[in-house]
Amino acid sequence: MKCLVVTENEAGQRLDRLLAKYMNLAPKSFLYKMLRKKNITLNGKRCDGAERLAAGDEIRLFLSEETIRKFTKEQDAFRKRLDIIYEDKHILLINKPAGMLSQKAKEDDRSLVEYVTAYLLEQGELTEEALRTFRPAVCNRLDRNTSGLIVAGKSLTGLRIMSEVFRSRTVHKDYLCVVWGKVAERQVISGYLTKDERTNQVTVHSGPVPGGAEIVTEYEPQRYGSAGAGLEYTLLKVRLVTGRTHQIRAHLASIGHPVAGDAKYGASRLNEELGRRFGIRHQMLHSWQITFPTLPPPMEYLSGRTFTAPLPEELKRLAWEKEDETGWEPGIPEACGDRRSRI
Repeated sequence: MKCLVVTENEAGQRLDRLLAKYMNLAPKSFLYKMLRKKNITLNGKRCDGAERLAAGDEIRLFLSEETIRKFTKEQDAFRKRLDIIYEDKHILLINKPAGMLSQKAKEDDRSLVEYVTAYLLEQGELTEEALRTFRPAVCNRLDRNTSGLIVAGKSLTGLRIMSEVFRSRTVHKDYLCVVWGKVAERQVISGYLTKDERTNQVTVHSGPVPGGAEIVTEYEPQRYGSAGAGLEYTLLKVRLVTGRTHQIRAHLASIGHPVAGDAKYGASRLNEELGRRFGIRHQMLHSWQITFPTLPPPMEYLSGRTFTAPLPEELKRLAWEKEDETGWEPGIPEACGDRRSRI
């Protein structure tokens, strides 16, 4: 049995069309037969293929792995999922969509690592034989429903150097996010973070606590908006001085400005309104820009370079929705650029 979880990028289409893409060598007659026989279900129920999919829907294929492989051209399917911002012989910089795992959480997951591996196999830069001794990997991670820049190592050199850069926190990482409420000025905030491993949830404390890790977060407002009914929100640029699990989401929530759409640390009533008005059902947090420090050979050519991942459409739609109406306060700081640029 295979379980597919629908991502934001896959939402909105009919079930039968997604199945035709996933098992792209299967005849339509086979797919509809499997639907009729309940060998394919949607959210545990019988379906006919005409259903419109939403993010988070679960499609279960009660088919053997051999059957799925027979009707699937894996490499093409994987390659289409990669939005590559930059590539050289050592690394890939990828704009990860919300809904995609950075790396596997369980055996049958599909993550960015699997897409990168399949892409390199298809390009001929990696062979099945080589995979016995080396596997590409990601050098930084983003939460499943956070979009933006991830660095993947294509070579052992790339993995080693980039992993050290992120471990030593010498790389500058800037995020863009939409938070509830009006944020008036730039701030640098600090605290201490503890994590509950059982629930995978963190708590922010104002002072030192046993087992707590110090966190420092810098943020600067870019634009403000109001859609009425108490829906004030701010587009922030955030720089991680430290990088801890869920740091941005939990730290901003702890000062009364949770990230819009965040189900774990956010405001449920406002998030429901966000979904109703904008159709957005995940956190509006995007890893926007990475600036590399001075790097050692043979990757010194990347020293000081900055790379930017364009905003996903749903975040742009929310962030600029009221630009020409009185609900928005004027002006964008130069660091964020004009809205018509490739922000």
